[in-house]
Amino acid sequence: MDTQTRHALKKDNLALATASSVNWLSGHRSGIVRWAVTAVVVLVLVIAGSIFWTVRSSAANSALGAALDIYTAPLAMPGAPQEKGIYATASDRSKEANRQFVAVAKQYGWLSEGAKAHYFAGVTYEELGQTASAETELKTAAGSWNRNLSNLAKLALAGIYHQTARDAQAIEAYTALAAKPSETVSASVAQLDLADLYAAAGKQDEARALWAKVKDADKEGAAGSIASERLAAKQ
Repeated sequence: MDTQTRHALKKDNLALATASSVNWLSGHRSGIVRWAVTAVVVLVLVIAGSIFWTVRSSAANSALGAALDIYTAPLAMPGAPQEKGIYATASDRSKEANRQFVAVAKQYGWLSEGAKAHYFAGVTYEELGQTASAETELKTAAGSWNRNLSNLAKLALAGIYHQTARDAQAIEAYTALAAKPSETVSASVAQLDLADLYAAAGKQDEARALWAKVKDADKEGAAGSIASERLAAKQ
C-alpha cells in the first residue's frame, strides 16, 4: 500500500470517527446537558456548604471564646472600685458566663463549639446550685463524638450523682470512665474519685484497694502522689 493510499485511509477513518462522535452527541445531547447542569449544581452546593460551615464555625468559635473570657474573668478585690469585665463575686461571674454558654449551645449545638458550650453550661449551672439544669446540659455534652469532651461531662455527671445521693449511678459512671479513659480523664483520675466516694460512704477497704492500684499505676505522677497521701492518712 503506497503512502498516498495510507493517508487517504487515515483521513477517511478520522472522518468516520468524527461523524460517529457527532452523531452520538446529537443523540445524547439532552442527557449530557442534564449531567453537566447536575455536576455544576453539585459543585456550587459543595462550595456554598463549605463556605457556610466555615463562617458558622468561625462565629461559633468567637461566641464560645467570649463566653470563656467571662468565665475566666478576674474577681474584684475587696473595696476596689467597680470595673468593666471584673465581677464582684464568683457567683456573678458564673451567672453571666452561664447565660452566654447557654446561648452558644442553643445557636450552635450542631457544631463542636456548641457541644463544648453545653459542657460549660452544665458546669456553671452546677456552680450556681441548679443541679437539674446542670445534669441536662452535661448529658447532652456526654453524648458528643469527641471522647475528651464526653468524658469530662461524664466525670462531672458522676459528681452530681454522688451529690444527689445516687451513688450507684456515680459508681457506674466512674467505673466506665476508668475502663475507657481519654486524654482529659485518665483511668487514675476516675479511680481516685471513685475511691473518695467509697471512703465517704464508709467503704474503706474498697477505697484503699483503689488508692493502692492508682499508686502502683502512676508511681511518679500526680494521681499516684494523691493516692499515696490518701493511703498514708488512713493508716
